[in-house]
Amino acid sequence: MHTPLVPVAPTPPTTNPSSFDVKFISQAVRQAELGAEEGGIPIGAALIKEDGSVISLGRNRRVQWGSAIRHGETDCLENAGRLPPDVYRQSTMFTTLSPCPMCAGAIILYGIKRVVIGENSTFVGGEDILASRGVEVVNLDLPHCKELMQDFIAKKPLDWDEDIGEIRDQS
Repeated sequence: MHTPLVPVAPTPPTTNPSSFDVKFISQAVRQAELGAEEGGIPIGAALIKEDGSVISLGRNRRVQWGSAIRHGETDCLENAGRLPPDVYRQSTMFTTLSPCPMCAGAIILYGIKRVVIGENSTFVGGEDILASRGVEVVNLDLPHCKELMQDFIAKKPLDWDEDIGEIRDQS
């Protein structure tokens, strides 16, 4: 039976981030910075087990690789390779920006129960999809993540629109 999605407001910033979250969002931020250095969309991701072991890292490579689906989270999952289901269920996905609906779907598909985002001011993606499926979403509201995105969007608005499925009037 299909469970209807219930729209929710964007996840408010957390007022008391855990040391685990602060430590590992930096892995995703570094990936976003690398993506920016490569001329790509500065969105990074890291898949981290509960014990703090790094499973994989990824970044949005749509521009660099001409890919239709290499967002930060999907790149991270692809880099992880095929893993036992328990590994995903015992992990947190760290991402510098609110996951789009495609990435939210991948997070749900693999049973990842927790997502930590760097910010959702630039884009509120599939947070409602995640919440409707019981995934915990933590928003760290990091200024650096916002700056990376604002700089990119100012320089390459059409690449950004394409990334999120927006169609800008070209007239």
